Amino acid sequence: MKVIAESSSTRTEWALVDGRKIVETAVTCGLNPYFQSRREISHNIRLELPEVFFRKRWEHVYYYGAGCANIEKCKIMESSLVAQFKTPITVESDLLGAARGLLVHDAGLACIIGTGTNSCLYDGSRITRHVRSLGYILGDEGGGSYIGKMFISDCLKGLAPADLTQSFYEEYNIRPDAVMDAVYTGSLAAVTLSAYSNFLAHNLDNEYVNNLIYEAFMKFFTRNIVSYDYRSTAVHIVGSTACKFREILIRAAADFGIEIKKIIPASMPGLVEYHATAPSE
Repeated sequence: MKVIAESSSTRTEWALVDGRKIVETAVTCGLNPYFQSRREISHNIRLELPEVFFRKRWEHVYYYGAGCANIEKCKIMESSLVAQFKTPITVESDLLGAARGLLVHDAGLACIIGTGTNSCLYDGSRITRHVRSLGYILGDEGGGSYIGKMFISDCLKGLAPADLTQSFYEEYNIRPDAVMDAVYTGSLAAVTLSAYSNFLAHNLDNEYVNNLIYEAFMKFFTRNIVSYDYRSTAVHIVGSTACKFREILIRAAADFGIEIKKIIPASMPGLVEYHATAPSE
């Protein structure tokens, strides 16, 4: 049996798999070697993952995670996983996990629109082209953190509708100064901003909210998709933000002449299929 894990900065989904059969599943906190040390990652895995995942030495652990885009960060994650599972480990980026989860062995254009965003061309096994995400400070256009950042900025500058701003402060029981503290002194600002974007999902009948989300998705397509041959390649998207604002996303894509073939909340079903049928498995 194998363990497959797929992690964003917000949550990690784990599956204990026997062929195509998922034997056990679990959800733990998000893991990211850009924001957490090897020790913190190991601590979170051991404390949050059910004991059934540690009962024996498994055939292999396949981990796909946010922040695992270079050798140094992959080594941090690998050493944390080896310490806990003591079994062969393969660490890959969350983008490759998204591509395999969306397309399995087919080729196509795969995207993440969750807390953050990313995109790539995939050949049925590996990524062949990739536009850099740049993270929540320099990029992540269209993601939950980006949408949350735009909304919070408008609230604090008095640009969002006053009644909407007041409703946000009351729902979250938070003051403007406390919002600034949460963003600038918290350890996971991207997750905090993305959580604030959840408020907008309950206010989609508000014209301001619709326009903000629409413009965020248009920015995603402009800065992440137009450099690919998107007019002849259907787009496949995984992520909570894409699902949450699905209708607005489809409208923005249509205005760009982009065909979205699939929008799904999670990569795990496709990853299970990929590892059950990959030639090297």
